[in-house]
Amino acid sequence: MAKYSDIKGFTVQTLSTDTVASQAAGGAWASGGALNTARREVASAKNGTQSATRMFTGYLQPGAVTNINESYNGTAYTEDADLNTARYEASGSGTSPAALCFGGYTTTGVANTESWNGSSWTEVNDLNQARFGMGDAGTSTSTLAFGGYNGPTRYANTETWDGTSWTEGNDLNSVKRFPGGAGANAEAVLAFGGNNPGGNLTETESYNGTSWTEVNNLNTARFGAGSFGIYTSAILAGGSEGPNQMTQTESWDGTNWTEVSDLATANTQQGEAGSSAAGLVSGGVNPSTVVAITEEWTAPSDFNQIQEGQLFFNSTTNTFKETIFDIPAASWSSGGSLNNARQGVTGSGIQTAALAFGGDNPGSTPEYLDLTELYNGSSWTEVNDLNQARRMLGGAGTSTSSLAFGGGEPPTKYANTESWNGTNWTEVNDLNTSRERLAGCGADNTSVIAFGGGPPDTANTETWDGSSWTEVNNLNTARRELGGSGIITSALAYGGNDGSAKNETETWDGTSWTEVSNLNTARKFMGSAGTDSSNALAFGGTTGSLTEKTESLDGTSWTEVADLATTRSELGGAGTRVLALAFGGLTPPGSSSATEEWTVDLANKTITAS
Repeated sequence: MAKYSDIKGFTVQTLSTDTVASQAAGGAWASGGALNTARREVASAKNGTQSATRMFTGYLQPGAVTNINESYNGTAYTEDADLNTARYEASGSGTSPAALCFGGYTTTGVANTESWNGSSWTEVNDLNQARFGMGDAGTSTSTLAFGGYNGPTRYANTETWDGTSWTEGNDLNSVKRFPGGAGANAEAVLAFGGNNPGGNLTETESYNGTSWTEVNNLNTARFGAGSFGIYTSAILAGGSEGPNQMTQTESWDGTNWTEVSDLATANTQQGEAGSSAAGLVSGGVNPSTVVAITEEWTAPSDFNQIQEGQLFFNSTTNTFKETIFDIPAASWSSGGSLNNARQGVTGSGIQTAALAFGGDNPGSTPEYLDLTELYNGSSWTEVNDLNQARRMLGGAGTSTSSLAFGGGEPPTKYANTESWNGTNWTEVNDLNTSRERLAGCGADNTSVIAFGGGPPDTANTETWDGSSWTEVNNLNTARRELGGSGIITSALAYGGNDGSAKNETETWDGTSWTEVSNLNTARKFMGSAGTDSSNALAFGGTTGSLTEKTESLDGTSWTEVADLATTRSELGGAGTRVLALAFGGLTPPGSSSATEEWTVDLANKTITAS
């Protein structure tokens, strides 16, 4: 029998499991040995391991405070010598033979600290601030305690334990109780989630031994979750989003949180220990019943990294697989809001590094804006303004190398072109034709194509070579208020208006425009993203009424995918077909500051005969 490699010219790799995005993405939860005494609000030796740690203190059912101390050997819990002070909502750190318990609640918040030496607990120096529900991380000689509360008061306080005493350090950026924590010692810690008077939090902060810095947020707000690991690699599991416990688990890779495999049982206020490769949570409450359950988290030490375009045979499931971007499963999620609400805004760049410039806001003074804002993947920062305030202008490039051209401040239409170098806008040579409501695209501020616009409607196309504009072959259909994406040699023009909303799509090959498959929904004033003429995303706009519809182009045809959360037109767009950004726009009764992020994940799809 002929080999596949002889027929097709390459060998299909055989794997026993599907490829995954990361070690944590391949992780899963399994049942472990239960506590001897069911309880919630458990403290633990967090720097212990999945096969050697301990859980202590907690709250029993019916209501009673406990000083119980149990050690885990990877299979079962054994009761050891009790603490001196019974309490719950205490915090813990260290390992099974060398642990620390601090703070908590008896009939009020306490500052008591106790040290475990492998056989007994000894009272040592107290916290400076009595409190409970703190975040915690570290060893028995280098621990960080942060946040917490006492009565109605929430704290941002941070204290460091050096093996002898607690020292107050710089506070968290915000007060919070029941935050998660991860860290090998007090010098490098991550704090995340929690609760404050404003509600449940997604906030994540990183501590460098001196101060806290806000970093990227959790995907799901929560408090009282189980957490373990270090500040560059952590796991957060379960918790509460209000009245309901959760199963959701998230993994931190040093930059971002990613949702991974869920707990088997929704749970909160558990004890926890371990690393992002092997950890556990024990005890807790669900939904109002105190539990003794343990779930163990294990991520594979060996895994195959997922990459677009992979072909492989899964020998376990006996299936051929292809790795592709799972467009049908993608969705929009909330991002950081613009500092200035506006419509008629233009954008450039990618999802994590975008530029928003110009626009108008009929409710503000002045109405026509020169404002520029920079997005870093989570929030917008105001940077230097355009030289010419205007709306509905064209834009292209990156967050450090963009071009802004055309636009208007009715009744005036502009030919003005400005170049952005990452710091300032500089006026350069004008378009040949003054116009607003045009589209454009390009890789940076030295290579751009501009097309369409009006009024009156125009088919004019011009290319920018870094110093001047040149008129080239026109669009087949004159129109304004259209979408555009791609680069100067491979561009796409879609939708627009010539008296009614259009669905025509045209591709540019560097010389001329060719009509291709139409949008499913005719529209104008949409947001746009994409890298070339075969990959694009069109979102929002108006068909006569505002729409939230999103369509994806795969090189052949447009497909309707998940809608924007906020219906709007005259919005800005940036990014690619798989990682895009939508911001601002018109959302009656006024201009919007909302930002949404479009994210498409890779997925392993079974190849079937047809």
